[in-house]
Amino acid sequence: MSTIRTRAAVLRAADGPFQLEDVELDAVGPGQVVVRIAGVGICHSDFLPRTPMAKPPIVTGHEGSGVVVARGDGVTELAVGDHVVLSFDSCGHCRNCLDAQPAYCTSFWPRNMSGYRPGRPTNVRDAQGLPVQGNWFGQSSFAEYSVVAARNAVKVDPSLPLELLGPLSCGVLTGAGSVFTSLGVEAGDSLAVFGAGTVGLSAIMAARVAGAAVIVAVDKNPDRLRLAEKLGATHAFTADTEDLVEAVKSLVPGGLDYSLDTTGVPEVVSKAIDVLRLRGVCGCVGVQLKPLLVRPDQLAFGRTIKGILEGDSVPKLLIPRLLELWQQGRFPFDQLIETFPLEQINEAERAMKSGAVVKPVLVPGKEDS
Repeated sequence: MSTIRTRAAVLRAADGPFQLEDVELDAVGPGQVVVRIAGVGICHSDFLPRTPMAKPPIVTGHEGSGVVVARGDGVTELAVGDHVVLSFDSCGHCRNCLDAQPAYCTSFWPRNMSGYRPGRPTNVRDAQGLPVQGNWFGQSSFAEYSVVAARNAVKVDPSLPLELLGPLSCGVLTGAGSVFTSLGVEAGDSLAVFGAGTVGLSAIMAARVAGAAVIVAVDKNPDRLRLAEKLGATHAFTADTEDLVEAVKSLVPGGLDYSLDTTGVPEVVSKAIDVLRLRGVCGCVGVQLKPLLVRPDQLAFGRTIKGILEGDSVPKLLIPRLLELWQQGRFPFDQLIETFPLEQINEAERAMKSGAVVKPVLVPGKEDS
């Protein structure tokens, strides 16, 4: 198969807009498949090229779903026509991958956040033949087509609404996996979630499925708190609540079993630790560059701070489970989603950052509404 021409949303400058451009992708290689994108969620990580952590020009997008339209040599687990959800990239053979921890792949950073393929230059070129960084989280799916490693594509039931399934691969996976896998919340446990975005709300839905007795949502947006209560939170507090820590701790004698910070804001992480009981566990999924200051007394009574990446999950195991729960009406992740045409990516970014939309999903070919 020859190179692949597609339209993609290219970020040319850290402070500039995304631009729809014609680009060319490398031909599909061994172990890879070409996927026609049906929908792709927008995640805050897709804006990292607006920070020093990654550099434009680049095509981001890493919550894609679509249909396999071609496959390279050696691909036997997928066929043309299969519906798939695209997850992050991993090598599959390092110590952590073999230990069923693909998010901690020893080459996670170059495979997912460098914009380049391991050992190769970028696989994306613009209309002038100049390189554009691609392979973002192994997919760069802010585009009509994507070339991905077959091992990162999770096959799903073709009767499901494919354009809505992409967020299951990152934001939803992270929140649900943090509860099910990393923290291991069980029936009767208590959990406080700081930040009611996609990750936090997914954690709340998962906690309800797990049977948690007390599920607390904390956010500065009252609309998000109302949604959190609809999705399973038993209590909700605005972030500026006076004596917030004491208010949350008072719900359970001695404090809560678990907390989950999705913000990465040092002051918020500190509160997430302080609401815990003795030997409680605080999971941290938020990523920021500011120093985290932890008081020795916060850890003196057996409390644990645990970093979590991608919910400590195996996508090919958790995504099917989440879809089964959704079909049972127990995990309504679709209530977080609003769709936009790919051409409206900048409007979707603004809607997300303003808090008006929880999870924007871009749909190539969708007509403007």
